Amino acid sequence: MRTQDSATVDDTIAVSGDPGTVAATAPTQSGTLLAALGVVAFSLTFPGTAWALEGLGPWSVTTCRVVLAALVAGGALAARRVAPPQRRHWPGLLVVAAGVVVGFPLLTTLALQTSTTSHAAVVVGLLPLTTAAVSAVRTGARPSRRFWAAALTGAAVVIGFAVQQSGGAPTIGDLYLFGALLVCAAGYAEGGRLARSMPGWQVIGWALVACVPVALPGAVVALLSEDVRLGGHAVAGLLWLAVGSQFVGLVVWYRGMAAIGVARASQLQLAQPLLTLVWSVLLLGEHIGPAAPIAAVAVLVCIGVTQRG
Repeated sequence: MRTQDSATVDDTIAVSGDPGTVAATAPTQSGTLLAALGVVAFSLTFPGTAWALEGLGPWSVTTCRVVLAALVAGGALAARRVAPPQRRHWPGLLVVAAGVVVGFPLLTTLALQTSTTSHAAVVVGLLPLTTAAVSAVRTGARPSRRFWAAALTGAAVVIGFAVQQSGGAPTIGDLYLFGALLVCAAGYAEGGRLARSMPGWQVIGWALVACVPVALPGAVVALLSEDVRLGGHAVAGLLWLAVGSQFVGLVVWYRGMAAIGVARASQLQLAQPLLTLVWSVLLLGEHIGPAAPIAAVAVLVCIGVTQRG
């Protein structure tokens, strides 16, 4: 994986006007495009979930998307003849599986039964801050006071938005979303640690494969227990969740991040909540009041401060 320093060196070469300018800027441009495609893929996760819920129950959506994504990931690992991870990596991979593969999809799917995608987008927009905080605790790092002030401000904005939208108290959907933030942040932090030892796409790939023994029988039970009314939206939503959000989106995101550096890629991710708000209007016909975009922008500002702090 290229480091942020190497990306900075490439930018310096490009500005200098040396003969190697085109060769130097091409990886940066392609990396930016890949990272941006990853952000677009992630921004469609909640609308895809809402579509899938039109024909499937929450447990069916969660388990089926894991099984389908694991088939894609397992095929990619087999095609590349990737050796299984070392034994010391498996505890971390199980944390990634529990948080990113199972916990976040399940909790957000349960939340979207009662919450709108625009509401969920604002709450989950706090994920970068939550991930940074969990990572700091996990690694023993000591972020600046500015970081913690911005993180707490962002959390206060999201909590205030959730309370205002629900009429005075968080709803069960909000509790699911806040739980999703915590488990996904833990999975992202652990995945980031593992990505120092193996390519990022292999981290998510092996985490998906590890879930098959539980997800496959779970999918069978869920499909037999919950109502199934497959239509165009439900099928498209489920396929997008499994292939687009759960695997391909993460692959292009990790590749883009490797090319341009974590700091620059994270700046692109600031657009994700606002993109989800746009999709909720265009794809789901939701009406968005002024509170949602205002809260989303306020959270983005807080995240921007942490990037500089």
